[in-house]
Amino acid sequence: MPDQQTLRARLIAKRDELEERLRRIDADLRKRDAPLSADFAEQVVEQENLDALYAIESEGRLELQKVVHALARMDRGEYAVCSRCGGAIAPERLAALYYADTCIGCAD
Repeated sequence: MPDQQTLRARLIAKRDELEERLRRIDADLRKRDAPLSADFAEQVVEQENLDALYAIESEGRLELQKVVHALARMDRGEYAVCSRCGGAIAPERLAALYYADTCIGCAD
């Protein structure tokens, strides 16, 4: 498993990437405040695009929250410790899911 400094750098890079992605989505959503097209088929497509953007935004916010939580756990020295049982989180699990806060045995 990479060292703590490398893991922190990856988490910070992911946080920054997610924040930028969310800024772009937010800007795109603000542009879409324009009136809908008069064409019904066009309105359907516009609404589907909006729905997709909102879903992507929601997923991005959730992932950002997990990354920020992982950084806070790292600051407290709890990064590789399961938040449920207190056992160690396997390095392989953290390599695959860098913001995991539970060991594989406690994962839902």
